[in-house]
Amino acid sequence: MKKIIVIPGDGIGQEITASAVKVLQKVDEKFKLGLEYDYRDAGGTSYEKFGTPLTDEALDACKKADGVLFGAVGGKKWDSLPVHLRPEKAIFGLRKGLGLFANLRPTKVYPELINSSPLKPELVGGSDLLIVRELVGGIYFGPRCESEQVNGVEQAWDTEIYSVPEIERITKLAFETAKLRRGKVTSVDKANVLAASRLWRKVVVDVAKHFPDVELNHLYVDNAAMQLVLNPKQFDVIVTNNIFGDILSDEAAVIGGSIGLMPSASIGELTSLYEPIHGSAPDIAGKDLANPMGTILSAAMLLRYSLRQEAAAKAIEAAIDKTLADGWRTADIYTDGFKKVGTAQVTEIICDNL
Repeated sequence: MKKIIVIPGDGIGQEITASAVKVLQKVDEKFKLGLEYDYRDAGGTSYEKFGTPLTDEALDACKKADGVLFGAVGGKKWDSLPVHLRPEKAIFGLRKGLGLFANLRPTKVYPELINSSPLKPELVGGSDLLIVRELVGGIYFGPRCESEQVNGVEQAWDTEIYSVPEIERITKLAFETAKLRRGKVTSVDKANVLAASRLWRKVVVDVAKHFPDVELNHLYVDNAAMQLVLNPKQFDVIVTNNIFGDILSDEAAVIGGSIGLMPSASIGELTSLYEPIHGSAPDIAGKDLANPMGTILSAAMLLRYSLRQEAAAKAIEAAIDKTLADGWRTADIYTDGFKKVGTAQVTEIICDNL
C-alpha cells in the first residue's frame, strides 16, 4: 500500500482535494496502485482546531507518507493573527520539516484554451515547459538586516548564498527530469554580475557532464524573462535559483491562460508535496465554482514523481485533455459557446474520461 496524506486546508481547498482524491481512486481502480489516504489539517483550519497552523502530529504523518496532497491555505478571517500563527506558516513549516528543496511548476498551453493566453496564439501554441526552482536557499534564506545606520544613513540588506551541494542537488533533479521529457535544460542565472551565479553556472556545467544525452544552455535572468514572452516554445526544463524561480514561474503561469489549471510539486528529502499554485479563494468556497484541475494535475505529478507511476499520471492528464477538448469549462475558463460546469460535475466528467 502507498499512503497519501491529504491536507485540504482552507477555503476551496476542501473541494478541490476531494475532487483530486476521487480521480485518484478512479485511476487506482484502473492501474491497481494500492493507494490509501490519511487526512490532516493545516492552515487556518488547523489554527481553529489546535491553535497552530501546523501541528507536530500532522508534520510527522507527512514525513512517514509516500506523498502529500495539499489544497490551499489562508483567508481574510485570519489576517489579523500574529505572523507566527498565520495560515501561510503551515507552508513554510512543511517546506522546512520535509526538506522540500525543489519546486517543479509545469506550464502547458492547452490548444482548447489558447485564446485565454495573453500571448498571440502563434507564439504560445505548443508551449510545454517545466520550471525547477531551488526552494530552500539563496537570498530568501541568507543573512539579512532590515535596518542599520551607516554613516548616519539607514540601510537594509539581504545576502545571496549558495553552496556547491545545494546547486548540485537541484541541477541533478533538473537533468533527471529533462530525461523524462524532451532532453533540454536551460539554466538561468545572472553570472555577468553576481558571484553566487558564477558558482551556480560552474556547478551546472560540471553536473551536465554526467548527462551527455541532455542538451544544456544558459540564459541571464533578464533575457530569460524576455524569452518566456517572445518564444516560450523554446523551453523544456528551466532550472534556476530561489528568487529567479519565484519570479519566472509566476510569469510562466500566466502563459497558460488560467492559474486554475496550474499544478506544482515540491520535491523533498523525505516526502514530496503536491499542490495547485492558486490560493484558497474563500469568496467562492462551498459554491461549487472552483476549478479542481490544478489539484487533479498535482495528483498526477504525485503519481509521476513520488510513486513512479508514469502510465497512471498520463492517464489523468489525458482525461483532462479530453474534458477540455469536449468543451467542458468551469467558471474561470468559461467563454460563450462552451459547456459550463461546476466543481463536482467536472470531476465526474474527468473520472468518466479515465
